[in-house]
Amino acid sequence: MAGAREREDAGARARRLKLMAFDVDGVLTDGSLFYTDEGIEIKAFNTLDGLGLKMLQQAGITVAIITGRRARCVELRAKNLGIRHLFQAVDDKRGVMNSLLAELGLSADAAGYMGDDIVDLPVMSACGFSATPGDGHALVQCHVALTTVRGGGRGAVREVCEFILDAQGKLAAVLALYLPVAGQ
Repeated sequence: MAGAREREDAGARARRLKLMAFDVDGVLTDGSLFYTDEGIEIKAFNTLDGLGLKMLQQAGITVAIITGRRARCVELRAKNLGIRHLFQAVDDKRGVMNSLLAELGLSADAAGYMGDDIVDLPVMSACGFSATPGDGHALVQCHVALTTVRGGGRGAVREVCEFILDAQGKLAAVLALYLPVAGQ
């Protein structure tokens, strides 16, 4: 777990975010791959994470998915969450991030990426903010701004979303949308 100084630095980095991208396996899922007898890949997504992604979008932060694998269930999940920027079967995540930044007219300091394994380090190093789940690879944990308490597919994405919103002073307003109004 990060100390106060590391969390302060991560907060400063998170304050600048306008784009946050996520890996899938090991981040939005626990990294397990399930296949039916017909060869269809199945993944389990956490609803806490899904609401966190929607909260980021409600606060005006663009959300993207950049993943090395391709699965129809990821396409369906992205559509369900209103995520327009979905990139699957990506060998060069950093290149895709750079193209997306150019398309959106953003600098690298305004972008973040959450990944869990060493293949994610190049894209993470190209962003102003980076995060990994608590069960992310040890080497990745050494190179990110924030390591969550929760594991991949177990609320780690929600933890990062709320951290970003809090750093930007937007968390209370987003949470207020879900709180009951006094007297009603």
